[in-house]
Amino acid sequence: MSFGFHGFRHGGGGRHRGLPVMCGNCGTDRHLIIRSVVDMPGQPADVVLVSYTCNRCGTFSEHPAHVPDLSMILARPEQAGDVLIFGDHYMHCGQPMKRAGSELHKLSAPLSTEDTAEDTLGVYLSTRVLRCDCGFQMELPE
Repeated sequence: MSFGFHGFRHGGGGRHRGLPVMCGNCGTDRHLIIRSVVDMPGQPADVVLVSYTCNRCGTFSEHPAHVPDLSMILARPEQAGDVLIFGDHYMHCGQPMKRAGSELHKLSAPLSTEDTAEDTLGVYLSTRVLRCDCGFQMELPE
């Protein structure tokens, strides 16, 4: 099997390695905030697609990585305060967020900027509400 994704480099002996989980600009992993970890179909179980931002310089990166390389960063206490997308789960404070209901919102805008008529164009958006045990809550489109 050949890895066709650009995020892999040749590791010698016919094996491929994921890119290191670190800021390419700062050259370190100390300031990374992991944003998402997603399964990569067709790849070994220990290879995931990781997205992260460097808190020092603001650089965003996304590429395949090996789970052991990623686990050292995820274990740091500073990772627990932000929302992490882990597959189909959203995590906050290191815990999976629980569904707390759903909402229906109407978004509207005037049909014209020149007219003062009350006519508006409306769109309804259904969202699911997720809540963390700490009280943090967010809404996602259904």
